Amino acid sequence: MADQHFDVLIVGAGLSGIGAAWHLTKRCPGKTYAILEGRAAIGGTWDLFRYPGIRSDSDMYTLGYAFKPWREAKAIADGPSILKYVRDTARDNDIDRHIRFDHWVQKASWSSADAAWTVEARTGDGSIARFTCNFLLMASGYYRYSAGYTPDFPGLEAYKGSFIHPQHWPEGLDYAGKRVVVIGSGATAVTLVPEMAKTAAHVTMLQRSPTYMVSRPAEDAMANWLRSKLPAQLAYQIVRWRNVLLGMFFFNQFRKNPQKAKQQLIEMVRGQLNPGYDVETHFTPRYNPWDQRLCLVPDADMFKALNNGSASIVTDQIERFTADGIALKSGETLPADIVVSATGLKLVVAGELEVSVDGRAIRWADTMSYKGMMFSDVPNFAAVFGYTNASWTLKADLTSEFVCRLLNYMQAKRLDYCAPRRTDPTVGELPWLDFNSGYVQRAMDEFPRQGDRKPWKLYQNYLLDMLSLRFSKIDDGVLTFAHKGAIAAMVPANAPDAPVWGEPAPAVHAAE
Repeated sequence: MADQHFDVLIVGAGLSGIGAAWHLTKRCPGKTYAILEGRAAIGGTWDLFRYPGIRSDSDMYTLGYAFKPWREAKAIADGPSILKYVRDTARDNDIDRHIRFDHWVQKASWSSADAAWTVEARTGDGSIARFTCNFLLMASGYYRYSAGYTPDFPGLEAYKGSFIHPQHWPEGLDYAGKRVVVIGSGATAVTLVPEMAKTAAHVTMLQRSPTYMVSRPAEDAMANWLRSKLPAQLAYQIVRWRNVLLGMFFFNQFRKNPQKAKQQLIEMVRGQLNPGYDVETHFTPRYNPWDQRLCLVPDADMFKALNNGSASIVTDQIERFTADGIALKSGETLPADIVVSATGLKLVVAGELEVSVDGRAIRWADTMSYKGMMFSDVPNFAAVFGYTNASWTLKADLTSEFVCRLLNYMQAKRLDYCAPRRTDPTVGELPWLDFNSGYVQRAMDEFPRQGDRKPWKLYQNYLLDMLSLRFSKIDDGVLTFAHKGAIAAMVPANAPDAPVWGEPAPAVHAAE
């Protein structure tokens, strides 16, 4: 017996989940909903990560919600400020009362006969709570909350110092006057190094290979000026669109002229560092710009730490850990009282949720992504997944808008459920993400595929997604609709002897 039934269940009370709830409240005011949150607080990423200097690597004019202006002076915001922004949104819109904390969602089973999901969540006391819903929206992020990625470091058991992954930062860790080595060269490492260098004896960033870094002011002078002259929402939208369009322009230019872009980025870094710094070794990546994300350096803090000697970079590989540090393959040894393994995340699909449809277990790698948010032959289900080349919330907002359009369409046409159907055998398969970062490549075999054409293609382009999700027809011939009980079992469209979806009653399509 389910604890309660809702029209929509949202999984996750982070940036995406709170945004989804706002859209649902405003666009589908008659729908009942609840948010199931596995942790004890609102915030998701911004509540989980507590490492020194935690901040956004996107500007808050695009990482913020379209409907809620960012009012702080810093556009590159610290974690506590972002957390407050998310929590204020929940409080101000009466969303927080819909959240069930300490409900870690583990299973979801779809019944075509009932046109409903049964969702099981483990609660804080270890019991299982069950809910039913007509539509399930996953806003649980894209990485495993329980553990980050840590390579199998040889000799780690011999190390006597403190070994830490940033995803589980010890409260009250004292690193003042300590020798610190941060392993990694991504956004987390670039955040940690200058912050820890303020009080540590010395911080060394140990990287196998360099990453592209771009410095920009933490405060946006134009945005702050506009906010002083114009209504907050108008100023916010102007800066948001400026940043969206500039981001798209530079991304496309970098992809069109990668060698020119590479040289420009490296020269910009060279201009930030003391004369004679070995930029070729430490800041010249082997790949082209945007084959991986660029690392943002607000107010050049990383370069300032390198210039004043409180931090340094070593580009080398680990031979083994020793009792008091790390032995490198070059023969050098790095002494360390604290080692921080900023080695990335473990990507997961839909929060590691175990999903079945009419008794058939869903293996995500066997599905194809529809518009970057729904999955072939999985009814009344969507997941929020942001951009790799822009702010997460841009796509999250569009995804929530589309879900609301879809819900309103089905209600108006008196339809009970829908799923994307992969009926065109000529659609080619591509990896979910065209990105060569290690954390992405490690997980791609477990992710859905994307197609080589719309609506299966993942564009990583805000304007194209806006056209697709905000303005396109709902009944596009790929989304297939049905009434409750129309079929006894949902089977993949490409399965042998698959029935026409909707049998014994015909599949339903209705003109908008």
